[in-house]
This record gives sequence, C-alpha cells and structure tokens, in this order.
Amino acid sequence: MDRMNRSILKLAVPNIISNITIPLLGMADTAIAGRLPEGAAAIGAIGIGTTVFNMIYWMCGFLRMGTSGVTAQAYGARDLRECTRILVRSMAMALLLSLLLLLFRHPAGRFALGLMSGSEGAQALAAEYFFARIWAAPASISLFAIHGWFIGMQNSRTPMVVSLVSNAVNILFSALFVFRCGMGIAGVAWGTVVAQYTGVAVSCIFWAAGYGRLAKYFDLRGSIRLKPMMRFFHINKDIFLRTLCLVAAFTFFTAASSRFGDTVLAANTLLMQLFTLFSYLSDGFAYAAESLAGKYVGAGNRHSLRAAVVKLFGWSAGIAVVFAAAYLFAWPLILSVFNPSDAVLDTARRYIGWMAAVPLAGCVPFLADGVLLGATRTKVLRNTMFAAAALYFILYFSTVGILGNDALWLAFVGFIAARGILLLAATHNLDAGRLIAAAQERS
Repeated sequence: MDRMNRSILKLAVPNIISNITIPLLGMADTAIAGRLPEGAAAIGAIGIGTTVFNMIYWMCGFLRMGTSGVTAQAYGARDLRECTRILVRSMAMALLLSLLLLLFRHPAGRFALGLMSGSEGAQALAAEYFFARIWAAPASISLFAIHGWFIGMQNSRTPMVVSLVSNAVNILFSALFVFRCGMGIAGVAWGTVVAQYTGVAVSCIFWAAGYGRLAKYFDLRGSIRLKPMMRFFHINKDIFLRTLCLVAAFTFFTAASSRFGDTVLAANTLLMQLFTLFSYLSDGFAYAAESLAGKYVGAGNRHSLRAAVVKLFGWSAGIAVVFAAAYLFAWPLILSVFNPSDAVLDTARRYIGWMAAVPLAGCVPFLADGVLLGATRTKVLRNTMFAAAALYFILYFSTVGILGNDALWLAFVGFIAARGILLLAATHNLDAGRLIAAAQERS
C-alpha cells in the first residue's frame, strides 16, 4: 500500500469507528429507558427527544465542517498561529450558539417538541428529557468545533478516543442515575450531560499534551479581527444553508412516506437505515478528504492534491460497489436484524433496487463534499444543494400521481445523483489547480 493510501486510511478509519458508536449509544439509551416503569412511553420519549436534539445538533454541524477546512489549509501552509486563531474563533462561535440556545430553551423546546407526534405521556417524558439534556449544549456544540479543529490538523485519532470515552461515560452515568439514583427519564439525559462535558475535558487534555506548544499563539484580539471573522462567518453561513436544505430533504422523505400508509412508511424507514449505514462509512472518507484537500490546498501542492482526490474517489467508488451488491443480494439478512413483519419485508422487496442505486449515486457527492469543504468552496456546495433539492421536489410532485412510492425513491436517488453531477460540473472535475487558485484568491 502506497503512502497516500496509508494517509487516507489513517484519517478515515478512526472517523468510521467514531461514527459507528453513534447508533450503539442510541441503542443503549433505548435499552435503559425500556426498563423504566413507564415502559413504551419512555422509549417513545427517548425517540422524540433524540430526534429533536439530532435536528438541533445537525444544524450546528456546520461548525465542525467549517472549522476543519480552514484549519487544514492553515496547517498545510505551516501557519500555526492561524491554526490557533481558528480554534479561538470556532470556540467563540460555539459558545455564542450554545448561550443563545440556553437563553431560548423554553420556546425552542416547546416548538421542537410540538413538531413531534406522540402520546400525552410520551410527550411529557420527552419534555423532561429535553430540559435536562439541554444543559449539555455548551459542551456538545464546543465538541463540533474541537473535533473539526483536530481533523483539520490531520488528527482523527483524538476525536475517535474522545467519542469512545464520552459514550462509555454516557452509558455508565445514565444507568447509574436511572437505576441507582431513581432519576427516571431525566437520568438518561443527565448521563449525556456528564458525558459531553467529559468529552470536552478529555479533548483539552489531549490538546495540552499534543498541542500545548501552540498556547503561545493565543491572541483573542487577533483571532476576532473583522476580515478573518467575516470569512469564517461566510464559510459557515454557506454550510449552514446547505445543511438546512439537506435536513429539509430527509425530513420530507419521512413525511411523504407516511402518506402511503404504515407498511410503506415502515419499509422506507428500514431501507433508510441501510442508507445511514452506508453514510457512516462514506463519511469517514469524506472527513479524510476534508483533511487532505485542505492540507494540500493550503500548501499549494497540486500534485499531492490531485493524487489524494483520485485515490479518495477510488476508495469511495469501491465502497459504493460493495454496498450496492450487499443491498441487492443480502438485503433480507440485513433487514432481519430489525425483525420486521412479513408485510414490511415484502414491501421493502419492491424498492430494494432503488436502495442498491443509492450508494452508486452517492459515492461522488459524499466524497466531493469532503474535498470542497477542505478547499473551502462552500458557495459551490450551497448552490449545487439548492439546485439538486429543487430537482428532488420537482421529480416527486410531477411523478407521484403515476408512480406512488417509487416517485419518492426516484426523487431521492435523482437528488443524490444530481448533487454529484453538479459538483463535478461546477468545479471542472475537481481540477487541483483550480481548487488551489480559488482558495488562494479568497485568502
């Protein structure tokens, strides 16, 4: 294996491991809630509360993506002072966002919970969960900034270790608070609060051990100067709008699925779990693309950037083929893990061809996202997302009367494929020289 592939795997594998811990943590929280006296209502409350926080934190995910790209460019340019200033800017924005969220927690919580459907008991428990877990917001949002910075510094191992430690602490303290302290559903939430602040503490320890020498570059006044702050806000604004559009597309998929009845909704939901599995693995390579593209753009190294992009796309395409084949030929075995009914399995069978097409359509946009984030071509990401989303809704509403649920899958696959085509077209096939020239022009 050559040096570039080793660099890719060194960055991608820890991110994949970090991603895998996310569903495992959700399963643990659900298992703990299922042993509460409220039973099904508690499980429903965890589902509602987790969905609300996923929405909130997904919207804050721009902070990680925006931080990693600019940090990687500064790292590639050997500008350690700017690397440090970026961390200060990112943390300042994280603390501002979390402060606003805490100040408006009551109206935000009532609004978000009002969007969710559930029994009166489940909604009451979800509110209890929400207003306890909200106190983790400063730590949770700060971790986006911190992890983005580490990834930009070509370090994926530290976020992986932090994720593993914080998730273990989460499970331990949630169980302790619920079963030993009798705190009920709030105990699960407070376990998350403890875990998130533990994650920040562990991150600070790793930073001090690995990057303590950069403390001499801390300069609050220099970090918040108008021009670099405006560039940082501009990058994050584009990523936020891009993410908002992506959230809308996925939310609409679920909402539209519900119109075809409970069986189709269940089948679509299970098939989307397969998409989530693919995205966890692909995101690991997308994060590697952010790190390497930003590094080589910052260094002005065309040859290495081109080599990295080619090999990253090779990995992405290979993974897509493996997943497509697995979905096409092994879907009954995979879906049986969720123990669906025969009716749901029979319904899922009708749409498995669409599911197999998703990885093949998604390998380009997933990877291109990472490359362009590293190159801070965020305007391209925003505009292509807008255009692909418009096509998504046009395809669905123009064909749903004829195709039914197939129209939804056609629109979804078309949405993903269109993003890949538009990203390649907008960046001239991701030409290394153009990416470097554009980044240097912006800086």
